[in-house]
Amino acid sequence: MYNPESPWYGRLHWQVFGAMLLGIVIGYSPAGGFFGEYFGWLGTLFMRLLKMIIVPLVVVSLISGVATAGSGRLVGRMFGKTLSYYLVSSFLAALTGLILFNLFNPGRGYPIVDSGTQPPELATPSSAVDLLLDIVPTNFLASATAGDMLGIIFFCIVFGVAVTTLPEGPRSKVTDLIDALFRVMMALTSGIIKLLPIGVFGLMVTLVGATGLRSFGNLFQYAAALGSGLAIHFFITLPLLLYFWGRVSPWRHAMNMREPLLVAFSTSSSAATLPVTLKTVREKVGVSNRVSSFTLPMGATVNMDGTAIMECVGALFIAQALGAEIGVMTQVAVVFTALLASIGAAAVPSAGLVVIFIILSVIGIGDNPEALLIVGAMLSIDRPLDMARTAVNVYSDSCAAAVVGKWEGEEGIDEKIAA
Repeated sequence: MYNPESPWYGRLHWQVFGAMLLGIVIGYSPAGGFFGEYFGWLGTLFMRLLKMIIVPLVVVSLISGVATAGSGRLVGRMFGKTLSYYLVSSFLAALTGLILFNLFNPGRGYPIVDSGTQPPELATPSSAVDLLLDIVPTNFLASATAGDMLGIIFFCIVFGVAVTTLPEGPRSKVTDLIDALFRVMMALTSGIIKLLPIGVFGLMVTLVGATGLRSFGNLFQYAAALGSGLAIHFFITLPLLLYFWGRVSPWRHAMNMREPLLVAFSTSSSAATLPVTLKTVREKVGVSNRVSSFTLPMGATVNMDGTAIMECVGALFIAQALGAEIGVMTQVAVVFTALLASIGAAAVPSAGLVVIFIILSVIGIGDNPEALLIVGAMLSIDRPLDMARTAVNVYSDSCAAAVVGKWEGEEGIDEKIAA
């Protein structure tokens, strides 16, 4: 749990940074190859732990987010408005990531791939109809066992919607159980994320021992593409949605949201920021408790615009680094999956890189050992990027609250900059 009073060396981002530097120094030493083999298992173990929690994390996150939306005509109306905003903003975020990837091409020339190996074939649908058919599983348990993430996501969404149609008694029993499981998975995910410095160290020693520092040029291009996408979404896309959909002043809204944005950037956790976001949206933005208490908790679970950008850029970066042919349908499948996968991203630090395995599985490279090593390299530089995309996630949630409040006929939203 984030503690602003903890010493600097007790904070995860400084621990990750220190582990990265130590891994680079040891991996770049004359005995880097030996140390890579000696410490490499630490990175492999961490990546296996991440992959272990993907399916149960997505299942409980999605069902919890959809099922706890409530039922009834008024709640259903607000659910429809909120979900419409979240789908549009997340789609625009993923599309921004796609555009930035094609502008930067960060994976081109990545040295991790041996030129003598055959580039992997991406498992992408041949048409939009095939993509749609691939979403619907014939057997959910088989999909869960095989890691068919599109089928898992579809089933969880429709299951959650079905729960909202139940009478109050059975619905509360199901939602209480799902909420308890969700809390367990959040605790497990947070515990694994605390091991991030150890995993980064092992992965850095292996990576630098095998390729030297050549891969960092590509990693910085990836960071530039992702950072540019986050900036465009934060400073252009979301303000436009605020202004044209809600007739809300983007400047006043941003100024009123200063405190939650700083907390989000510091903690890298939408869940940890939620209490501050709720208080600020009610007291400074001026959204009613009825709207804010519905849209913001839902957004902290299912609205991850920054994560959608990262998943799109990151998955295509890995595929390009492996030398795979990235066609139009591959990019369509990645954008669509990034949109769906961002819904199942847990609101904890660096969880976006956990969920990126969903997209890699969909396009057929989720078990590629070189792909796992590239994900590890991305983890080493992810902390500042994770801080930025969490701020984008929280800001998008607040924009949704303001827009839905306006759609519900509320007055006084962002009429002035609160002290």
